[in-house]
Amino acid sequence: MSTPAKDIAEADVVDLAHDGRGVARASGKAVFIAGALPGERVRYRVTKRRRALDEAALIEVLTPSPDRIAPKCAHFGICGGCSLQHLAPAAQIAAKERQLLDNLERIGRVRSPQVFAPIRAADFAYRRRARLGVRYVHKKGRVLAGFRERDKPYIADLARCEILIERFAALPAQLAALIETLSLREHVPQVELAAGDERAALTFRVMRAPDTLDLRKLEAFGAELGVDIYLQTGGLDSIRPLEGSRPPPLTYRVDEGRITLEFGPSDFIQVNRELNLAMIEAAIGHLGPTSKDSVLDLFCGLGNFTLPLARRAGRVVGVEGDPALVAKARANAAANGVGAEFRVADLFQPEDFGAWADEPYDLVLLDPPRAGALAIMERMPQWRPRRVVYISCHPGSLARDTALLVGQGFELRGAGVMDMFPHTTHVESVAVFERGS
Repeated sequence: MSTPAKDIAEADVVDLAHDGRGVARASGKAVFIAGALPGERVRYRVTKRRRALDEAALIEVLTPSPDRIAPKCAHFGICGGCSLQHLAPAAQIAAKERQLLDNLERIGRVRSPQVFAPIRAADFAYRRRARLGVRYVHKKGRVLAGFRERDKPYIADLARCEILIERFAALPAQLAALIETLSLREHVPQVELAAGDERAALTFRVMRAPDTLDLRKLEAFGAELGVDIYLQTGGLDSIRPLEGSRPPPLTYRVDEGRITLEFGPSDFIQVNRELNLAMIEAAIGHLGPTSKDSVLDLFCGLGNFTLPLARRAGRVVGVEGDPALVAKARANAAANGVGAEFRVADLFQPEDFGAWADEPYDLVLLDPPRAGALAIMERMPQWRPRRVVYISCHPGSLARDTALLVGQGFELRGAGVMDMFPHTTHVESVAVFERGS
């Protein structure tokens, strides 16, 4: 069945949307074209018409962008794990920087007086945490393991993944081959990877108990790959190592190796090890703590920023909503001989804050989830910090919170991007505020 001629057209691509699609204009509407890049002349096919915009698939690049490159991954375009491998890394950074600054101006109504140099690390083999979907496909008679296909609910058929750390690049195919041999091959919906600096763990989500032979195969697989194997039968509190095994904790080092953080196979850590180290260094540099300063670290997790800060400041209080993470943060502080304090509090519910929220602080560090730190903003004038460093994983919520801080008398001193997730559209950034006179 041929495509109607009215659905095929040519256009110049003028912009890159936040989801990585090229944006063109036709008949007074925006056209979002998957796979197209700014500066290109393309032929496309409209796949969905809407009142204000059209969506389209790329047929042919007539005039390529100078920033178009050949994707390294053989599965690019099918797998949804990456969306920008066809765009040169420097151009990816530039696009993310434009998105950050545009959000600050459009939503935050402020122009950053300084744009920090982008913080970057390796473009590939950077991901130390990942959740891989698993599915036994009856029609194919085999198991697939990997990320979801782009814009589809299916598991992509992956041989290897170029953004996983090199040690686990072939993990999708290795997992598929293993799970095909298990009696519960139809009852393993996902496998989660977590890698520390030395040890690594794989957590198999299982919907029914493995039999004895399954357990032997899982144990052998772990020994072959040099990883610890865990089973998850329900929620996160059900995660257990294979029966009879007691693996040592996972760890990673920060602050030039002076701090070692322990974490569990399901605990949140930053996925990009090298970028995380650079991000901690940048945050400390922007804050500039001294031995006379009290520092408040909000959304502190395991103490990723808290413990390095505590080596420099007079007092550091880390606050986190997950009691289990706070317990591990306290244990990490004790193991490293660092005198940080930790509190449990839901940082989205100001009415539940404890006595820590009634004290003044010289410096504040924020590292919230995508929703941002809206509930925190009303307390900032009370704390009266001279400087605030805001680590963000969503430029929209950062811009919204920036408007509130500026409205309270804080001045935006600078902002910049950090490439935590190369080849994806995720925008990680840092912004620095100082209390105005």
